[in-house]
Amino acid sequence: MYVASVRPSERVKGRVPGTVVALGTVSLLTDVSAEMVTAFMPVYLLFTLQLGYAQFGMLDGLYTGATAILRLVGGHLSDRTNRHKLVAGIGYGLSAVTKLIYPAIGATSLGIGATLAADRAGKGLRTAPRDALISLSTPPDRLGAAFGVHRSMDTVGALIGPLITFVLLYQIGNVAGPVFVVSACFAVVGLIVLIAFVREHPAKPDRGPTPSIRAGLNLLKERQFRRVTLATTVLGLATLSDAFVFVLVQKATDVPLYLLPLLPLGTALIFLLAASPIGRLADRVGRWPVFLGGHVLLLAVYTSLLVSGAGYFGAAAALLMHGLFYACTDGVLSAKVSPLVPESLRASGLSVVQTGQALARLLSSVGFGFLLQFAAFGTAVGAAIGALLVSVFLAWKLAA
Repeated sequence: MYVASVRPSERVKGRVPGTVVALGTVSLLTDVSAEMVTAFMPVYLLFTLQLGYAQFGMLDGLYTGATAILRLVGGHLSDRTNRHKLVAGIGYGLSAVTKLIYPAIGATSLGIGATLAADRAGKGLRTAPRDALISLSTPPDRLGAAFGVHRSMDTVGALIGPLITFVLLYQIGNVAGPVFVVSACFAVVGLIVLIAFVREHPAKPDRGPTPSIRAGLNLLKERQFRRVTLATTVLGLATLSDAFVFVLVQKATDVPLYLLPLLPLGTALIFLLAASPIGRLADRVGRWPVFLGGHVLLLAVYTSLLVSGAGYFGAAAALLMHGLFYACTDGVLSAKVSPLVPESLRASGLSVVQTGQALARLLSSVGFGFLLQFAAFGTAVGAAIGALLVSVFLAWKLAA
């Protein structure tokens, strides 16, 4: 196991480094931008453009999976150059530009798909370098807390974004242009904060393998790293995207369709409240048990979808468990992986795990979209429950 070195000035008990707070602010603003689009897309694609579930699943899978290979590229470039901030900034900038492209492409599924891919490519470039900056500036025993704080700030943006979308749609109707323009403004401000306030990690990496994509993939020869990567990928195959979860919750509970853009708020609010305490809990009791526990909560979300007509109470229960799922998994996974990777390959190692997860979720979205298109609702949800049960069991055995 490799342990990160941290500057003495950042070993302050009970606090997280300023780098974490600055990156949290960047993520907050960027997530306002991203979640505005996320909240708008299901309504736009399914009910405005009248796409089928199979087409929606393919676009949603593209939205998720377009990050996959570029996660490896972003991780490699930032390790190779030791310029994590620069590579992350390129990713943030690419996502910001795509928000201005959306209004110009019109209502074409091909154009939307290509722009979604470019948007997620930006996310793919920035995620591993950003998480590497967090891990390199944080004492190893506080990684769960640091990632929890970052994800909490990120989730404030996830709360604000859907609200802005809802207000815009309420005031001007289902018009795409203003949503994307306002989204772009938040993305640009987030990029400015990154440039002005986030510091590059100044320390030279510890001696270790020379950064390269091959060196990053060679980490899979390490037994513990390989098992975590395989388990995470297996779980990703049975993890439905957020867009599908919110569409299914609305359909199963019969809450009004106009509330669909607001459903992400429920998940985001619980995530906001729970991310930091669960991150600290993971530092104390173990990150992998907490991560697996999150997927048990996701299983409960899927099961709740079989209770038709549950109304607002059923929707609230599903979103509560969905938010806890993210609190148990999102930052906790990065905290689990970081100590397994040498500093010289920190971003590369994180990107390998994230790439496996993203590719698996791409397949999940496409497969579930076709299943929902051609099978009964209950059959599709039952298949998702069965797949997740098998995945949790396999992941538990891999980690045993």
